[in-house]
Amino acid sequence: MNLEEVKAKWTALIEQQLARVEEMKAQGDFVDYSNKEHIVIGVCGGDGIGPAITAQAERILRYLLAADIESGRVEIRTIDGLTIERRAAEMAAIPPAVLEELKQCDVILKGPTTTPRKGDQWPNVESANVAMRKALDLFANVRPVRIPELGIDWMFYRENTEGGYAAGKEGINITEDLGIDFTIATTQGCERIIRAAFENARQNGRTRVTAVTKANIIKTTDGKFLDVFYKIAEEYPEITADDWYIDIMTAKLLDEQRRRDFQVVVLPNLYGDIITDEAAEIQDGVGTAGSANIGKRYAMFEAVHGSAPRMVQEGREIYADPSSIIKAAAMLLSHIGYRKESEKLEEALYICSSAEKKVVLTGRSNGATSEEYADYIMETLARL
Repeated sequence: MNLEEVKAKWTALIEQQLARVEEMKAQGDFVDYSNKEHIVIGVCGGDGIGPAITAQAERILRYLLAADIESGRVEIRTIDGLTIERRAAEMAAIPPAVLEELKQCDVILKGPTTTPRKGDQWPNVESANVAMRKALDLFANVRPVRIPELGIDWMFYRENTEGGYAAGKEGINITEDLGIDFTIATTQGCERIIRAAFENARQNGRTRVTAVTKANIIKTTDGKFLDVFYKIAEEYPEITADDWYIDIMTAKLLDEQRRRDFQVVVLPNLYGDIITDEAAEIQDGVGTAGSANIGKRYAMFEAVHGSAPRMVQEGREIYADPSSIIKAAAMLLSHIGYRKESEKLEEALYICSSAEKKVVLTGRSNGATSEEYADYIMETLARL
């Protein structure tokens, strides 16, 4: 690029983000599902092992919501088309027709999707996850990690629409030797994720909220996040607010004494991506963790792990662990007001994965299939 082209692209990016600020200022409040007469749950299998494991989570949702599905209050819709093959054919992170289907739903249960990387067989289409978060303004990525026997009960609030990922495809190769990417922070974007974290703490009797940044080095954007954090903290005097830098925080999650003190953690996008995978690994691996992506109008719930194309290539997708997407289904239930059903499913997951372990998943033919594991969960639910 010559200098004038660089300036034009930089100007366009700034204008786009300024327009986004105005959109955020005009937003209303969160949807109140207790007042909704009809709730539409979209189930989007994705690709790789996604369809196989998402089908099991859907079976469990239908089991727990059977009465309200029959009465018509809840509708579950299958949404196809978010496969890498179709996305590559249309050169779209989310095919436009699929996005319109998603927008007709209130909440979405989404299986993993493949994100192309340099050197593989697919064209360079944007991550479907990133695109969905932007298109539906799912600004809060919420990931719980709970390990009672270790004294761990964490709730992570990762900002989803800003930071280093917001303009991930907008970087500029100014010359063959110089490439520049962008990180973005807005007052409105920081405020809404931080306030959501403090509200979660207040509503659930939690007494500490921790911000994670690198504000000592990245002074403008991380500095804004931290400034907004402490400003909002003043509105919650009953909650202790503190902050840590991302590098030492990754270490402290492994400190068996200190890590028990953390409760709610709020982070910019990139740091949240790193920390929540580390936390999930402590819990038993990313295959056990669910994730919520919440906005004021829409919400999407997904497995934390990827699409595992190697398992599909080897014909092992029927043995994939569905725990992560089932945990996401439990979070979905809680979000739309089915708190008792959510808690019951969480308890069944704990019994099946940690307490009894009568059915064991190995990812191979020497273990259970995902369908057999889902059957085990539903049998356990029937006993609770």
